[in-house]
Amino acid sequence: MADCFSLQKVVDTYKSCLSEDKEIYINYYIAGWRELVSFMNSLGSVFSFISKDAVNKIQILENYLMGDNGVHYLTAQSMVKFELDNELVDFNQRDKHPESGCRTLLRLHRALRWLQLFLERLRTSTEESKTSVMCSESYNESLAQYHPWIIRKAAGLAFCALPGRDAFFEVMKAGNQQQVVTMLGEAMPLISEVYQITEDLYAKHKLLELP
Repeated sequence: MADCFSLQKVVDTYKSCLSEDKEIYINYYIAGWRELVSFMNSLGSVFSFISKDAVNKIQILENYLMGDNGVHYLTAQSMVKFELDNELVDFNQRDKHPESGCRTLLRLHRALRWLQLFLERLRTSTEESKTSVMCSESYNESLAQYHPWIIRKAAGLAFCALPGRDAFFEVMKAGNQQQVVTMLGEAMPLISEVYQITEDLYAKHKLLELP
């Protein structure tokens, strides 16, 4: 899987993620996440605590997309409407619909914020920048607040083992460092727009704090 990753694929996928009306196509959202998982896996097991969970969530959404109600899961917007209209979202208890599409997408959404922050730091970093610091700062600003102490502790230790900046640029397979920085400059606005549209959609329907 690691050999398949390229930053260009991320750019291409996120370009396809939004409809003309700015609705988020679930199939392209999933495809984008598959590329990001590939990116994480290409750096070894450091990010496995996030990538394994992401793979699980991707599978859940894919099952909805391929299921009997798949037509309602074509976009994030249609999924939210369908699940809310049919009371398929658990706002208080976890036992009835613990793997609702809304809850599943929210978990990926939170992780996307961490990757967005980290990749942006990587894009603007210098030779002296430490990937462990950039990654920890991004994690603390995003995912950390949703993880129990034991996972936060393990994450902190894992980030200390991250390879240097050069290794990250190399696995992106986008040419020399300047070319990687340029392509990250193309990718980040695309990822940011998808993230923000999801954030606004969930805020509108009071879904951001789903248990």
